[in-house]
Amino acid sequence: MPATSTLLARLVSDGMLSATPLTAFAVTPGLREWYVDDDIEELEYAASAEAARASLRLISTDPAAARRRVVIAADVPDASVTVRDDLDRGVVRVDATIELSACASVHADDAEAEQAVAAASQVIDVADLGDEAAEDIVGDAEGFELSWYATEEIDDLLGQLAG
Repeated sequence: MPATSTLLARLVSDGMLSATPLTAFAVTPGLREWYVDDDIEELEYAASAEAARASLRLISTDPAAARRRVVIAADVPDASVTVRDDLDRGVVRVDATIELSACASVHADDAEAEQAVAAASQVIDVADLGDEAAEDIVGDAEGFELSWYATEEIDDLLGQLAG
């Protein structure tokens, strides 16, 4: 699920994200068709990359958020997930509260990505509309790998994001 430092802090303070439906990304038929790979780990990585791109959109509307992409990996019941490949590849709507206990991990940019992410968040909408120069700027941010954090490390991560 794409997020920001603000949303991650809310998840920790409230123990859940309850504003439903939530937009998230998963291995969907549209993602499988686009990625053309049967390796589930590669497909999950592709879904995570789509969520990281969506995180740029969230950052662009949240002036208080750290300029680092955040992706939350969570396990949710299949019955609460609706595939929405019509919106974009890999998009799903989640009609359930995401409990902190259902989160498997968090992925976030390191500090060295901040400048690229800040620039990309300013042009993501233009890039989505096909502007090549904007897409290059977004590509610079997407060149940074997200670091993996266990749920027990979220408080430390939030401290880094605030600093």
